[in-house]
Amino acid sequence: MPRVPLISIIDDDASVRIATNRLVRSLGYAAHTFASADGFLQSPHVNDTACVIADVQMPGMSGIELQSFLIAHGRSVPMIFITAFPEESIRSRALKAGAVCFLSKPFDGTILIELIDIALKRHDVQTAEP
Repeated sequence: MPRVPLISIIDDDASVRIATNRLVRSLGYAAHTFASADGFLQSPHVNDTACVIADVQMPGMSGIELQSFLIAHGRSVPMIFITAFPEESIRSRALKAGAVCFLSKPFDGTILIELIDIALKRHDVQTAEP
């Protein structure tokens, strides 16, 4: 039986975490939520995560810093960034580093569903490579 992909949702805004978690679970995926990047990194789910949905600006480590940290430690998990403060320089940096997308809050749930599908296909390709 195939394993259900795990989506990790990282956002300091509880309402965004809850809503995104509900959406992800309604699609049949497993989901874990974290209020910070540090909370995610300290969890046992870092290596099992197939896709990260992360806020850009959070207390402590930002979503962009998390992306850099994961890449530096050999973990190239597909990332979808969400932000209430879209800045072109940060968007460009995230996308250059391999982010699937950079969404502005509030975002359309149907767009997020499509992006999760793209991210999981990218994850499947990455994990299939020798």
